[in-house]
Amino acid sequence: MKLKLFLSAALVAGVFSTQAATQSATAGTNANPETAMAALFGDPAIAKGKGFEIKRSELDQVVAGAKANAAGAGQQLPPDFDVSVLNQLITIQVLLQTATAADQAAGKLEADQQYTNLLKKFASPEAFQRQLTAVGMTVDELRAKATQEAVAKAALKRSLNINITDDDAKDYYNQHPADFEQPELAHVRHILLMTIDPATRSSLLTNTVAAKRKQIEELRKRILAGEDFATLAKQYSEDPGSKENGGELPEFPRGQMVPEFESAAFALTNNQVSDIVTSQFGYHLIKLLNKTPAKKIDYATAAADIKDGLARQKIAKLAPDYVKKLRADDGVEILDPTLKAMDERAQASQAAAAADAPATAPDPAK
Repeated sequence: MKLKLFLSAALVAGVFSTQAATQSATAGTNANPETAMAALFGDPAIAKGKGFEIKRSELDQVVAGAKANAAGAGQQLPPDFDVSVLNQLITIQVLLQTATAADQAAGKLEADQQYTNLLKKFASPEAFQRQLTAVGMTVDELRAKATQEAVAKAALKRSLNINITDDDAKDYYNQHPADFEQPELAHVRHILLMTIDPATRSSLLTNTVAAKRKQIEELRKRILAGEDFATLAKQYSEDPGSKENGGELPEFPRGQMVPEFESAAFALTNNQVSDIVTSQFGYHLIKLLNKTPAKKIDYATAAADIKDGLARQKIAKLAPDYVKKLRADDGVEILDPTLKAMDERAQASQAAAAADAPATAPDPAK
C-alpha cells in the first residue's frame, strides 16, 4: 500500500483547472455535479471505521477536481484512481483518531499558511471564491479538508518520530546544488480568443474561427493605439483563469506553456506586446510585464521545502506498515462493492510486484 497524504493538492489543482472553469462558464451554471448526483442517488457511506464514515460525495469531490486538472493538461487518470483516493481518505481518518491537541494546533497552522499562499495567487478573495465555485467547492470546504490532512500529517510525523533538523536540510541543500537553480521566469498578461470548444476540444466552425482572427487583429490595433491591455483582457479574453486579473499569469519558466506561447513570451522586452500567437487553444496576444533572471535559490528560502520533502521521504518508507495496523485496529471496511473489488485487485497486484522484486538491490560493480 502506498501512503500519500496530499489530497488537498488534488483539490487545489481542480481550483486552478482552466478546463473546469471553462466548462462551468460554458454551461452558464454553477451547479455542483456531486450535489446533483447525491440528490438523485443519495449519499451513501462507502467506507467506515471506528469513529468515522466516508461518504460518496467526499470521494467524488476530490476525484472531480483531479479529473478536471488532468483534462486541462490533456492527461488521463489511472483506472484505479478512485480507490486510491478512497484509501487516502481512509488514511487521513484513521490518523485523525490518533491526533493530539498539539497535532491539531500544528495542523491548523500549516493549513492556514497553505490558504494564505493560495490566496496570493488570485487578484482578490472574490476571484478566488469564483474559481472555487466553478469546481463546486466553498472556501470553508477547502480549508476544512486541508486542515484535516495537515492534522493527519502532524499526527503521523509525531507517531513515526519524524524530525528533520537544520543540519539534515543543509546537507541536502549542499549536496544537490542543481535542485536550487531557478530558471529565468517570464511574467505576462495575455488575451485568449479560443478556436476550440473548451468542453470537447473540437475545432470551432471555420466562420467562427475567421471572426475570432478578425477580432484579435482589432484588439491588437487598439492596444497599440494606447488602450489598456488589462482592461481589454477583462472584457474580451476567454481564459477564465486570468480574465478577472486583467490577463495576468503567474511567473513561469520555459517548458511550462505551450511552445508557441512560450517562444513569443520570452522573445519580448518589458511592456512589449506580441504579434498574434496561434496555439492549439486559439489566438493569443501577450504583453511582457518583466523577466526574472535565472538565479540560485538561497538556503533560507528553500529550507522549509527541503524539510518537508525529506519528511515525506521518511514517511513514505515508514508509514505503510503503521497505517496498515491502524486500519486493522479501527476495523476499516470498504462498503461499496465496486470499490472493494478494485481495492482487492490493487492489493493483489502490489503483492505480486513485491514478490517478483529482487530481495536485495543488484551490485552495480557486477
